[in-house]
Amino acid sequence: MSRITESFAQLRREGKKGFIPFITAGDPDLQTTKELIIELSHGGASVIELGVPFSDPMADGPVIQRASERALRHSFGVAEILETTAQARTRSNTPVVLFSYFNPLLQFGIQRLAKEAKRAGIDGVLVTDLIPEEADEFASSLRAEDLDMIFLVAPTSTDARLQLVSERASGFIYAISRAGITGARESVSSEAEKLVNRVRRFSNLPVAVGFGISTAEQVGEVWRYADAVVVGSAIVAEIERAAGSPGLVGHIGRFARALTLKES
Repeated sequence: MSRITESFAQLRREGKKGFIPFITAGDPDLQTTKELIIELSHGGASVIELGVPFSDPMADGPVIQRASERALRHSFGVAEILETTAQARTRSNTPVVLFSYFNPLLQFGIQRLAKEAKRAGIDGVLVTDLIPEEADEFASSLRAEDLDMIFLVAPTSTDARLQLVSERASGFIYAISRAGITGARESVSSEAEKLVNRVRRFSNLPVAVGFGISTAEQVGEVWRYADAVVVGSAIVAEIERAAGSPGLVGHIGRFARALTLKES
């Protein structure tokens, strides 16, 4: 059983829902990224999504775009991100999902990525611009190392696409709450709940909902119908606001706990 599967199984046993924070690797630097992984793990994250910065993040809004730009100034690559994860793994057992566009992973090498990600303590990979129809080689490499392949589905996904994803995904399925780019919104789209219900017609995997979720009230709303909630831009925006502060890591930990209605 993978760490991701075990995390969701434990949530079910305890009658709880999951919280999946997203951070961009290297924003503001890799040392802080390591400390944030540990802090979020100790603060109750069910899974942590670790974004690989990319120069052309088409699916991301301005907040995560700026985070990628800041991270890329440090001139590191996938190898350094994996090493950072390995360092954090000595103090954290929370599953980590590498969240990336395909190009940086392809440049690194698919089989090399799978092997080194496993050694670093990565538990799964989500590639935003790799569709299931073209993911066979990549998914096969991950399976060989017992890594989960996470796929995105959207309100615009057809039933045929949902069926295909259910056949090829493992760990959990990431349901985008609305079409468009990432970024905080004042409300969660009503399409999100409909999408989760549609996914469950085809798959027994846990379903996590993300895109546009930024408040504790929105987290609670999504928890009504989904197995987990993903919060990205709101956390990344707080990292941006607290940049340069010696208390950045603790601040993000408190912010994350507040999102899940946990006491600081």
